[in-house]
Amino acid sequence: MSQLLVQTKLTLKYDLDLKIILFAVLYYIAARLGYFLSFQDTTALPAWPPSGIAFALILLMGRVTWPGITIGALIANIMAYWNTPDVPAQTVIAVSSCIAVGHTLEALIGNYLIRHWIRDDYPFRNARNAFRFLFVTLLMAVAGASIGTSGLMLFGLLPEERLLQSALSWWVGNVVGILLFTPFVLALVRGRRITFNLEKGIEITVFLAGIAGLYMLLQVDYMAETIGRALPFLILPFLLWLAFRFDLIVAITGVLLASLFAIYLTINREGPFVLSESSNSMLLLQIFIGVTSISTIILSATVRERLTVQRELQTFNSNLETMVLDRTKELNEEIRTRRLAEEKLRKTNEELSKRNAELDNFVYSVSHDLRAPIASVLGLINLVRKDKDPKMREMYLDMIYRSAQQQDHFIKEILDQSRNSRLEINREEVYFEPLIAETFEQLNLAFVNEKVKKHVTVHQDGPFYSDRWRLKVILSNIISNSIRYRNGRDPEIRVNVRANQDRVQVSIEDNGRGIAKEHLPKVCKMFYRATDDGHGSGLGLYIAKEAVEKLNGSLNITSREGEGTTVNLEIPMMRA
Repeated sequence: MSQLLVQTKLTLKYDLDLKIILFAVLYYIAARLGYFLSFQDTTALPAWPPSGIAFALILLMGRVTWPGITIGALIANIMAYWNTPDVPAQTVIAVSSCIAVGHTLEALIGNYLIRHWIRDDYPFRNARNAFRFLFVTLLMAVAGASIGTSGLMLFGLLPEERLLQSALSWWVGNVVGILLFTPFVLALVRGRRITFNLEKGIEITVFLAGIAGLYMLLQVDYMAETIGRALPFLILPFLLWLAFRFDLIVAITGVLLASLFAIYLTINREGPFVLSESSNSMLLLQIFIGVTSISTIILSATVRERLTVQRELQTFNSNLETMVLDRTKELNEEIRTRRLAEEKLRKTNEELSKRNAELDNFVYSVSHDLRAPIASVLGLINLVRKDKDPKMREMYLDMIYRSAQQQDHFIKEILDQSRNSRLEINREEVYFEPLIAETFEQLNLAFVNEKVKKHVTVHQDGPFYSDRWRLKVILSNIISNSIRYRNGRDPEIRVNVRANQDRVQVSIEDNGRGIAKEHLPKVCKMFYRATDDGHGSGLGLYIAKEAVEKLNGSLNITSREGEGTTVNLEIPMMRA
């Protein structure tokens, strides 16, 4: 484990050493580029590329790579001052060390401000951070310029009266170098893919055509001087166009090329920035490069921020639409649920109202219908006590029996109604042929003196699933009515059943007295009697209809007075 730890530390150390060496090499190359762009009659530089390169690399590689700046700056300055006449080697080394310390502190200050103030190693994502980057650039360049010029003055290479001018020129050169090269390196390393389409292709063509047009105008003799002087103003819209329409890497590359070209022309005493004194030419050139760089960086950051906000707004709108659709769906579901609840409540209220009305009617009718047979029995018992004739007593006992039988039938119907309302539906196998036979057998016991002719036809391929008890109650009540309300002749009842795996259709037809047309809509109401002969309780068809509705079926009655009645049932099979 310890060996692995040591090996890891060595690997990290070698990796850091390689970064520092690479840092120093790049710094030195950038310094040679800066010296190449220097004016011949002045020690000041229009731009110091190493400041920008060092700032970008310390942001990318981290603070621990700062020795690379010191090493690169030390070597570059020793090489620059080594051949200076009348300057001892130890002075060259001391001055170079002082300048190297200044450039190192410059990069470290910038890195600290970026990490702790902007808190983003790519400070060009929005306009606010771009302005902060500008402030950091102005501030950090003070360290390098002040320490460097102080070192030159301290070792006698710079007169005291030129200290402020040299420091200002040095500071501007560092600022220009940072503004040009730091955004370029950061945008380049970031590696954002540049996408080209037909529209961008047309824009690039127009851009190149505009540059070519400026060049052609410069070739026209009578316009050459004017166009040459106005060239900085004419080139600026093209650079801003790049910043507005393309990513920062494209825009800053355009600014970098234009700046290097302008520096090259100016040091060769050509172009619009050439003035009588080199220092003034360099200052004018630096102002142009600084303003162009700042404008391009700020505009690019603003455009990027706008595009980011637009994308976020589009995403928000898309999410908002999704949220609205989801919420609308939820509201619709809530509305549907509420409507179902309201409908269920309405049906429940209707059912309760119906049950209350039926209960009132039930209490009244039951009390009347239960009391009538009891009163009849009591009266007949008194007659039996008074009458000594055996035949009359036999007749009275027979009448008591029929009254008791009527009361028993009435109580049975009340119990059937109670069970139908109270009990859950029970799914079981039903075969209609034995069910109908069982119903007729029970009715034969109730109607002993009746000779019933029955014709039963059943078409059933397999078991039918439903509530057997309720089906029997339905058949019993309908068939008992067919027997009870005969038309002065023996009852004849035809039962036809057709059952399949979906539903059962039952038709019960009799030759009884029939039902008058005006009574048909009411015969299924509780305690409704279509006749006044007092045979029935008025509950039979009501119970049958309620049981059919419990099974989600339908009941239909057709009748012709004096000929008979047909009851048609249709009941769906219960699914598991």
